[in-house]
Amino acid sequence: MTARFPDVVGDNLNKKTIRIPSELKGEYNILLVPFQMWQQGLVDSWVPFMVHLMETYSQFDFYELPTIRKMNFFIRRMIDGGMRGGIPSLDTRARTVTLYIDKASFKKALEIPTEDTLYLYLVDREGTIYWRESGGISDTKATSLENALEKLLN
Repeated sequence: MTARFPDVVGDNLNKKTIRIPSELKGEYNILLVPFQMWQQGLVDSWVPFMVHLMETYSQFDFYELPTIRKMNFFIRRMIDGGMRGGIPSLDTRARTVTLYIDKASFKKALEIPTEDTLYLYLVDREGTIYWRESGGISDTKATSLENALEKLLN
């Protein structure tokens, strides 16, 4: 059975509600899933390569999905406001979709064993997972991702 990314809803940092994965822009998308603030460095390690892939493959896009437990509206507003304040780029804000969800069921669906690192998923809009990885970028991981993407597009 093919692994699937669960259907989730979040607001991007431009305050637009997005259903993931069905409302993502790309035919194929990388979803970067950090759980802790310090993992932003791991996310940032991937961004130049993601931009390269977007420029190379018109059907590709990527999103960062900071994943946080369910919280009340006021706390969510404060957290999102803080993130928005640190990200001046409207494009980056559009790709950053905060998920305030039941993390236990989300992690179970994605077979995530720990919140101690970043997880990446190459998915289509139906949620089919074609490639997965964890941690910061390396040459091996980048090559593996690009090979998976080329295989899908050819």
